[in-house]
Amino acid sequence: MSPDRTAVAAVHLGRLPLIVSLPHVGTSLPLDIAEQMNAVATCVVDTDWHVHRLYEFAREAGASWLQAHISRYAIDVNRPPDDHSLYPGQTTSGLCPTTSFAGEPLYDTVAPSRDEINQRKDRFWLPYHAMLRELIETTRGRFGYAVLLDAHSIRSKLPHLFDGRLPDINIGTNDGKSCAADLSARIVAVLDRQTRFSHVVNGRFKGGYITRNYGSPQANVHAVQIELAQSAYMDETGTDYDPALAQPLQSLLRLIVTELLRFDPMNHQS
Repeated sequence: MSPDRTAVAAVHLGRLPLIVSLPHVGTSLPLDIAEQMNAVATCVVDTDWHVHRLYEFAREAGASWLQAHISRYAIDVNRPPDDHSLYPGQTTSGLCPTTSFAGEPLYDTVAPSRDEINQRKDRFWLPYHAMLRELIETTRGRFGYAVLLDAHSIRSKLPHLFDGRLPDINIGTNDGKSCAADLSARIVAVLDRQTRFSHVVNGRFKGGYITRNYGSPQANVHAVQIELAQSAYMDETGTDYDPALAQPLQSLLRLIVTELLRFDPMNHQS
């Protein structure tokens, strides 16, 4: 793998039909980009803090893994390359964000130009998706299908983006188009058997570009986004990870991943 690709993300080919994509856990802002931004941006507060730690068990069990190093503030690899809105009429972040989730400017002077955005796409967006496509194609070639889990988290209260408090677990399947109905039903059954964590399917978060672009049951690629409220596993006022606080949610995620692995569209008795 080229040094450039290694700087974009860590990639690991596993031995199971499950791929875990973590596009927003990166905190790296290359110097030439950081110099354009202000102090709000360099704090990278809208990182999906510690999501890779929550799902580490899946990689250890044999899932393939793609973990972004580059911060979403540099470029958001879960947004369309043409930057069209995934949620028309709602406030959301763009391909190269200019404000934080709280609405604070990330640049004090000039926002990225079209040329700058295109350069960032070439440097970061395209390599991430090349690695993801390679994982999907290799997995589908080995097993006949691939299951893609796009893993995310966000602060539970962000009035700039949504009203009220976000449910603890937000399942996105692009309104049922990104995966087989049986797969989403398995996840919902796990969530319905517990009462500790609130959940919703295709609520405020229906799945970003990765889920919508790669999820294609007809092509034997089944994609699900799981957006976690950070209050379910950490103190949202900071960035520290508390394993004891996270343990109940991680245990539930283990059950969900078990169902993702039990799902086999090549065997209708799964």
